Amino acid sequence: MYRIHFTARDLMQTRIVTAPDPLWEITLSSHLLGRRNEDPLLLGWHRAAQQSLRAGSGLRERAGLFLGVNLSHGDFPDFLTPRTRDGGVDDGLEAVGSTCRRQLRRDVAVVAAGRGTLPAAAQDLGAGRAAALRELTVGMREYFEAVVQPQWSWVTASFAADHASRSRAVAAGGLGALLNSLHPSVSFEDGVLRIADYPRDRHLHLGGRGLVLVPSFFKRATRPITLIDDDLPPVLVYQVDRGTGLVAARQHAALSALVGRTRAAILELCAEGGSTSSIAARLKQSPSTASEHLAVLRQAGLVYSERRRSSVEHRLAPLGMALLEGRPSHPDQ
Repeated sequence: MYRIHFTARDLMQTRIVTAPDPLWEITLSSHLLGRRNEDPLLLGWHRAAQQSLRAGSGLRERAGLFLGVNLSHGDFPDFLTPRTRDGGVDDGLEAVGSTCRRQLRRDVAVVAAGRGTLPAAAQDLGAGRAAALRELTVGMREYFEAVVQPQWSWVTASFAADHASRSRAVAAGGLGALLNSLHPSVSFEDGVLRIADYPRDRHLHLGGRGLVLVPSFFKRATRPITLIDDDLPPVLVYQVDRGTGLVAARQHAALSALVGRTRAAILELCAEGGSTSSIAARLKQSPSTASEHLAVLRQAGLVYSERRRSSVEHRLAPLGMALLEGRPSHPDQ
């Protein structure tokens, strides 16, 4: 069993990331490809991804170092999934390429202990050689573009649906309700989160650092996972509901055709609630541009806005919620 121990400060510091993490999706999608397809919804993706990686395609060779150290069974290197500033793929790969030699050496040794032998390029990576790091990050980028990026709209829709569901869980039952809803193997009681059937008996004392929850599209439907090194910023990665995400992705496409992609995205963000600046940041737009779109949506009766101290908070109006969910605005319609 794996036990994560929370203090009162840890409960205050625990949060869910605000956008899908490309590095986790790159890493965990590779684990799915190393096994038989387990999800009928991913049958098409699995077939297309295997085709992209077929022998002689060039991608398998260029991503060979990444695939060689990222085992689909057992431990895999922490340095493949670093915490980043903005969560983008560029920022993530820059962080991978900047991994210190101590961590490279330790993580490659962990993988080698599980496999027995590693190719020469992996040994160069463990030694921190710059050429090996470049080979790793270039391969990960090409893998992302060929295997992960084509599904990104589905990934983001699944993430948004999960984020909204978890936010409702917190609003209704607090953080304990959220933690208890992550997976059937997870239980939270008296400040301890327990994960059953973990391969090793482990204890992680957060010590005031809090816990970052990372929803993942490509994670297998098994218990949540975390990092090997307890000294790294603690994370817990769990799988989102792909089926709900697929429905949401189709609804988003229809909504985008109606109001435009940017305003459709703003409606989805308003379902969670947020300030003008936070919505602009998540859209990677200026606050003035976001404010203009919000004004149009507000005039149409789809969102409402309230000033709170120095910021303006925006939420969905009933008509906006009905439009976002694809249902009539009144039960008798």
